[in-house]
Amino acid sequence: MAATTHTVTNQAPPLVGYDVYGTDRALREGVERHLPASAPELLGEVRQELHELGRAAGSAQALRWGALANENPPRLHTHDRYGNRVDEVDFHPAWHRLLGHAVGAGLTDAWGRPAGHLRRAAGFLVWSQAEAGHGCPVSMTHAAVPALRADPELAAEWEPRLTSHVYEQDLRPAAQKAGVLFGMAMTEKQGGSDVRANTTAAKPLDAAGEYLLTGHKWFCSAPMSDGFLVLAQAGSAGEGGLTCFLVPRVLPDGTRNVFAIQRLKDKLGNRSNASAEVEFDGTWARRVGEEGRGVRTIIGMVAATRLDCVLGAAAQMRQALTQAVHHAEHRSAFGARLIEQPLMRNVLADLALESEAATTLGLRLAAAYDAGTEQERAFLRIAVPAAKYWVTKRCTPMVAEALECLGGNGYVEESGLPRLLRESPLNSIWEGSGNVQALDVLRALQREPMALNAFLQEVGQARGADHRLDSAIKGLLTELADLEGIEARARRVVERMALVLQGSLLVRWAPPEVADAFCASRLGGDRGAAFGTLPHTLHLGALVERARIAG
Repeated sequence: MAATTHTVTNQAPPLVGYDVYGTDRALREGVERHLPASAPELLGEVRQELHELGRAAGSAQALRWGALANENPPRLHTHDRYGNRVDEVDFHPAWHRLLGHAVGAGLTDAWGRPAGHLRRAAGFLVWSQAEAGHGCPVSMTHAAVPALRADPELAAEWEPRLTSHVYEQDLRPAAQKAGVLFGMAMTEKQGGSDVRANTTAAKPLDAAGEYLLTGHKWFCSAPMSDGFLVLAQAGSAGEGGLTCFLVPRVLPDGTRNVFAIQRLKDKLGNRSNASAEVEFDGTWARRVGEEGRGVRTIIGMVAATRLDCVLGAAAQMRQALTQAVHHAEHRSAFGARLIEQPLMRNVLADLALESEAATTLGLRLAAAYDAGTEQERAFLRIAVPAAKYWVTKRCTPMVAEALECLGGNGYVEESGLPRLLRESPLNSIWEGSGNVQALDVLRALQREPMALNAFLQEVGQARGADHRLDSAIKGLLTELADLEGIEARARRVVERMALVLQGSLLVRWAPPEVADAFCASRLGGDRGAAFGTLPHTLHLGALVERARIAG
């Protein structure tokens, strides 16, 4: 066959060897916006660490690790050759390299560093674009800190290990390790999100705060972690109520705790990460917080992981957008590059708008954690579940549209977009799916008036800047004033809250063409049901240019 038939033309070059952080204008601007202006040395430090992480995330090595970790999913070994239970999960070396780089970059260390949550959120958003599955133990390890602080003694023992920048993969007593990872096991077969229906029992031992657990957990992510936060019914007959416990994987004397892994879940996506069903049968545990206060104790962990759902979805959206724009820049059809053609430009501009709104919102929430004021904590009480509901919901249709921008090339596994699409529903499901988030917002509205006040003060900072935003705020207030059928309308209300919040942030901080397009399409209703239906009179070229892979 003639060699000329194999000449490759009109194909996009591989998207590799770029700075994931440095080429993301919305992310860079957001980080610098929220860093304290009074600390220029901190700005330099954060810039350096994020550019280094961005270059690593866009490297051929990291992308190869991501592919290998998903092509070689974890394997469960329940017994050794002699019949003894070992309950070990083997991961591909690429998984450990990804996880080790994440820990080394400080992605489990937010609670004690200056601007710790902001820089950690930006890093999580950057590194997740290399591979998303290993972000699960990273997120849970980071989020375990506020829950453990319910017991100062436990926090003093475990927090330095959780926030360490050292990754040690082998199973040993935690006291012998420089750094540890944490997981979580809350849901059970019969209850799912209704954790108060849990039946796992925790019988007290003679030593104060020590218990033996008996029961099962239907979902336990990253089962090879060093410790787990677990919910169980405390007391000889469960009379103590739902309580939070710390379950170490290895006991201080070096013996394995009873942690019988029944099987690993065969999941749609997130295949590099192990999710397990586990059984407890005389499993040793330490109580965290008071008996009967398990939900209140663990809620800090849940809130932090919900923010990571927002950041993880924003990372997937940005990576999908990046792939779509890169392809359109290099692919020609009908006599012009795709990026120059009006209809494709409309699609890319719409995707860029969705991505920037998600990134801007995620960083604002991280900055609120850093501020730590009563006002900001009240704001987070509503803003986190509202953002988790909406941003994660937008992820899958956006990734699917970006895949379509590549046509058949995007449908091929080697492009990476099929893996991204399979991963995209996860953050909407993890830590409470859509209905759970919407109802959580309603609870906050009904029980915590400070939360609503803080939310309205936040969005109100942009009042008068855009008539469509003003109209949307007025409409939201009308919705909130009407309690008739509020539970059935919860999704509608929370969607509006998230859009108004995103609109407020973009009007205040984004370039005028971004804010105008968002208010016209998301708040003013001037768009269709699919991506690529923005009004043609908007500055679509400017939106696409802002999304390009450029310094």
